[in-house]
Amino acid sequence: MATFAPVDEQLAYIKKGSAEIIRESELRAKLEKSRATGKPLKVKAGFDPTAPDLHLGHIVLLRKLKHFQDLGHTVIFLIGDFTGMIGDPTGRFRYAPAAHAPTDRPERRDLQGAVFKILESAKTVVDFNSRWFSKFSAEDFIRLTAKYTVSQMLEREEFHRRFLEEKPIAMHELLYPLAQGYDSVALEADVELGGTDQRFNLLVGATCSAPMARSRRWC
Repeated sequence: MATFAPVDEQLAYIKKGSAEIIRESELRAKLEKSRATGKPLKVKAGFDPTAPDLHLGHIVLLRKLKHFQDLGHTVIFLIGDFTGMIGDPTGRFRYAPAAHAPTDRPERRDLQGAVFKILESAKTVVDFNSRWFSKFSAEDFIRLTAKYTVSQMLEREEFHRRFLEEKPIAMHELLYPLAQGYDSVALEADVELGGTDQRFNLLVGATCSAPMARSRRWC
């Protein structure tokens, strides 16, 4: 059974450099349960496979993953090769066409090589979200989209602005937050990390990975 540092000590370490924790009380409860059972938390962060180079935003996120790793928790480095085909609408105030399936495997290996300069490779789980989405049927996607309303999607700044300006919003763009949210369900993640620009997507993930949703494998 793994031994973890006191919860207050873990929280203090996790909070260093963090812009926001949603919600700290829930994270504390998960850390307390983890310490009591000796079971590490699953901590997931997703990365765009179309960008082989790391920028400062990536480094900040990777260092926070390393903090969880230092505390003894399981880190999942998720490569969004399926969601990469949809394209993240974050920061886009115009219609974004769907991308082609990424085929640049060497670039993905380069990205992982850069990541392991920060994370410990032996203690890092690397996964691809095409592993579950490639098995999704049309019925599966209908069930997934039924869990969120158009009104909820329009709360996202990019979509809300385009709607008010009568600019097009493609249907596939609305799938991105749901697909990213389902990643947390598929991985049974306890904690999701991301930049402040990913707040909306992360909140969808937090909703999807609630205990009841997890037991049904649906958000």
